[in-house]
Amino acid sequence: MKDLDYRKAKRPVQNITFRILTCVLILTVGIFGMTNLASLKKPPAAAKNEERALQVEAIRAQPADAPVVITGYGEAHTLKVVPISPAVSGTIVEIHPRLDAGEIIPKGETLFRIDIRDYDAAVREARAAERKWENTIKRLEKQFSIDRQRLSTLQRNRKLAEMEFHRLRDLFQEKQVGTRSGMEKAEQAFNTTMDQVDQLNKALALYPIQIEEALSSLASARARLSVAVVNLDRCTVAADFDSRVKSVSIEEGQYVAPGQKALTLADDSTLEIHVPLNSRDARQWLQFSDSRQHGGTAWFNGLVPVICSIRWTEESGSYTWQGTLHRVVRFDRQTRTLTVAVRIDSPDATENGAKGLPLVEGMFCCVDIPGKTLKNIYRLPRWAVSYKNTVYKIQNSRLKTEPVKVVRVDGDTAIVSDGLQPGDLVVSTRLADPLENILLQVTHVNTQRRSS
Repeated sequence: MKDLDYRKAKRPVQNITFRILTCVLILTVGIFGMTNLASLKKPPAAAKNEERALQVEAIRAQPADAPVVITGYGEAHTLKVVPISPAVSGTIVEIHPRLDAGEIIPKGETLFRIDIRDYDAAVREARAAERKWENTIKRLEKQFSIDRQRLSTLQRNRKLAEMEFHRLRDLFQEKQVGTRSGMEKAEQAFNTTMDQVDQLNKALALYPIQIEEALSSLASARARLSVAVVNLDRCTVAADFDSRVKSVSIEEGQYVAPGQKALTLADDSTLEIHVPLNSRDARQWLQFSDSRQHGGTAWFNGLVPVICSIRWTEESGSYTWQGTLHRVVRFDRQTRTLTVAVRIDSPDATENGAKGLPLVEGMFCCVDIPGKTLKNIYRLPRWAVSYKNTVYKIQNSRLKTEPVKVVRVDGDTAIVSDGLQPGDLVVSTRLADPLENILLQVTHVNTQRRSS
């Protein structure tokens, strides 16, 4: 009984010992295996602590002389737009067969015609009045000539009658020869001839006045004839230039009155674009000559007519034209803008290598106006210059931040006057807050951007 209790007490002790030995054996085998495996692995090579270079593109700065280009926008419009109205009243009896909006009517062709019957009758009446007064003047001149000849005859008759009266009076008063009745008849004949001479002298004195009055009446008749002929000509309205019809508001058979709007014509031989410019840009960069073209007029005189480049905003890469800076149109004090006019003649407006599309009224265009020339400036991409007016230069493969003077920003181009030297490498890659003196690797060097 005691032996049984002894064996039961001894068995747990043996189990614990066995377990400990087993664990020790397993650990020993694992350590031995790990040691052998570790001895088979080669140690890694030592890592080199080298600085990594930032890859960038650069542009080599070279000074150049280039004009400043002022860019503005405006809509092309026809310089000459003429509303046509009849100068006389009447019924329209004829209209041009192609009198529709958008049609081109050549110079000299009839646009519309008004009934001429009343005006033709007025011309005939005025010509008849002219001939009447011409004949009246001829009659007066002829009568004047005849009466001047009659005057000499009447003056001779007066002289004879006077001599006869004095002879009979002397005979009767001194020698009592003859009768008083005969003397009085001779005196009466003398008085009659004197009255005839006076009447003819009066008529001769009035002839120049009558002729002058007839000449005035003839001039008045001719003036009425001229008006009648002009009104007859005004019945036919023709195109004074190669015209584009903008609008039509008449029909055949319609009665029209003087001043009533009939149609509107446009002369597309010359176009203009009014371009508003910032007054500061205009003051700094527009070219004005020293000569005063209009004396002491207080306006923008002497604007140099430079050649401007015009691009259609809908397709700026393909459709381009050339125009000439013509004048300053106005100055707006509220918006501080100076509006200039760029004029384009029809040969330049139609000369286009891309599909032959002309510059026409209504196109909204971008206009580049060459301004003053800057000397020894550098043209860089806009993103190569920070908002602080600094650039990233490459010196000894390191990044160096340098301040520059930006005189103008033209689109995506920054124009720099100071802060760079010829041959400097400027980083053209967009960088966001790079570290100063960071190592750089230049992958490509671009040439400096030139003016367009």
